Amino acid sequence: MKLSRRSFLKLAGTAAAASVLAGSGLESKAAAAEAIRVHYGREVPTICTFCAVGCGIICHVQNGVIINAEGDPDHPINEGSLCSKGSSLYNVSYIYDAKGRPKPNPYRLTRPLYRAPGSDKWEEKSWEWMLETIARRIKDTRDQYFETRDASGVTVNRTNAIAWLGSAFCTNEENYLYNKIARAIGIVNIDHCARL
Repeated sequence: MKLSRRSFLKLAGTAAAASVLAGSGLESKAAAAEAIRVHYGREVPTICTFCAVGCGIICHVQNGVIINAEGDPDHPINEGSLCSKGSSLYNVSYIYDAKGRPKPNPYRLTRPLYRAPGSDKWEEKSWEWMLETIARRIKDTRDQYFETRDASGVTVNRTNAIAWLGSAFCTNEENYLYNKIARAIGIVNIDHCARL
């Protein structure tokens, strides 16, 4: 059978239309409708924390549980679009089980882990212990290596033994405050991970 281009297009169009029409009448509208899990969730606008761009995200919350996260179409930075990291933000905290219900992600860290020097094991510590240990080590290092004057006698009030690296996970406001803290305790080696 010889098939011209025009006949082929007619045949393909007819086949596509027939398959659409055949599939649309098989189920009732109520049976074909899929339950939308975010329908009853409360919308909470927030900012993505994966980098310092500040894309807008809408989290849908139901009974205190985040059930969905998606780009905010009214946000001026991302206008509803999200990168692959922002799109997976929901999966940091929750995953869906086989029945489509949200449950906490079992791989998410919820407590600080500490590995002692020379050890090959991580151990769980409390937030109080972790923050106290970090603060004590910063203070001890600062006190041990603090310079009030340099070699030529100029007042410098600094320590070169500590470096501060800003985080793209933080907002600009948080990084501003961290920078102020670092400068207040005499740290001069300050950088940000976005520059590296």
